[in-house]
Amino acid sequence: MKHYKTAQEDIVPFGRKIAFGSGHLANQLFPAALGIFMIVLILGLKMNPFLAGLLAALPRLFDAIIDPIMGYISDHTSSRWGRRKPYIFLGSVITGVTFMIMWQLYPENSQTYNFFFFLILSLLFYTGYTIFAAPLIGLGYEMTPDYNERTRLMAVSQWMGQIAWMIAPWFWVIMYNPSWYHTAPEGARNLSFWVGGLCILLGIMPALFCKELALPEVIGKTKFSFKDMTANTKEFLLGIKQTITCKPFLKLCGATFLIFNGFQTIAQFAFFIIIFYLFKGNTTAAGQWPAWFGTISAVATAVLVIPIVTAISQKVGKKNAFIIATLISMIGYLLKWWGFNPANPYYMFIPIPFLSFGIGGLFTLMMSMTADVCDLDELNNGTRREATFGAVYWWMVKLGTAVALLTSGAVLNWVGFNSNATIQTVDTITKLRIADIAIPIMTGLLAIGVIWKYDITEAKAHEIRDALTIRRAKIQEQSVSEDTDEELVIEEVFA
Repeated sequence: MKHYKTAQEDIVPFGRKIAFGSGHLANQLFPAALGIFMIVLILGLKMNPFLAGLLAALPRLFDAIIDPIMGYISDHTSSRWGRRKPYIFLGSVITGVTFMIMWQLYPENSQTYNFFFFLILSLLFYTGYTIFAAPLIGLGYEMTPDYNERTRLMAVSQWMGQIAWMIAPWFWVIMYNPSWYHTAPEGARNLSFWVGGLCILLGIMPALFCKELALPEVIGKTKFSFKDMTANTKEFLLGIKQTITCKPFLKLCGATFLIFNGFQTIAQFAFFIIIFYLFKGNTTAAGQWPAWFGTISAVATAVLVIPIVTAISQKVGKKNAFIIATLISMIGYLLKWWGFNPANPYYMFIPIPFLSFGIGGLFTLMMSMTADVCDLDELNNGTRREATFGAVYWWMVKLGTAVALLTSGAVLNWVGFNSNATIQTVDTITKLRIADIAIPIMTGLLAIGVIWKYDITEAKAHEIRDALTIRRAKIQEQSVSEDTDEELVIEEVFA
């Protein structure tokens, strides 16, 4: 396949890549922390697993609904600070503060009280999260027009995002350390302030240091305004229609939905398998093992997977790199059957280098591929809608997360997992281990089938870019010509 050299002006300076990556570190730290904190609902507050699944799923469904709206607002905002940065700044603050408040839960409260307290605060949390994340994703899509530089930018952002998954598993160790906290809920209440504060600091970095794309004014559509909601609503609906009827984009969404759905469904299973299979329900003996499993997985993704996937994509294309990464991850999932061995807990690290290719390859490549789709959309429809595409894409991710968390709770109930039991039955653990392997493999195979005919190659991406460059130049010339004509008319009137 033909390769193109990245022009100097298309290279994103390293400092901006780090600033953008800082935003993604915050963007990843919230869900990474939630994945650990949510276990406290079941093991610390003794909440029914199905209710805990509802608390995880319902706010994400709400988040998925408002995501496209926020994407439209960002795309059509006009301010002296830009169309992305004000929302990134404000959203990071709202999200961080509400995260602190939502974990102020106490075991002595009734299950009903804790359920509704957490649900209401979660809805506020995800409102702020959407205000922050949708413009952040859109900003990344527009930071460079180059096919391969986009992948390198996303690789840096995903590499930094993996730091969240390196440190988040240790939240489990901190909350369950009896020398620091008497109970896990007490640990969650305290730790939430540190996590929320750190995410605020990281989240505002892109708003302060990244650069938005400047385009001729005529390429944009109606500006967002509360005074003209009718026109905004019509254009919003048209934009959503154009987005969800873009076939290459639908393939990306479908593949992402499947891979991430499979991953999220089993995300908590490894913790339960380590505690109840390897260490027979003894959380003290399990100690730091669950944390090390999560941290080593994130390190493998950052140090091994992301660089390899980035290199492969520049050799064989993004779609083929995604298929290769997904197949490698399946080997890792299969190895879990032998890796989780009570006789030698160290074996749990054997599958990690393989299974990390699943999520590590997914977002590095899919975010870069979505940026390519944004170019195709501009060519077809004459406007830039990065945040809308990003919002719809992450709508699929969050829908997958919501479905996965509901599925996860249902699977735990189906296998007979008892949150009040210190020891789980052999039948329960066996079924849980089978589900831990089978679910992500099945969703991975389906994802490969969905992405198989995706056709935006490096050559096609450059053809689209060349066509856009010619069109933008013509539009700019037309705009200058119209401004000149208006000046001549004014001069004639006042002559």
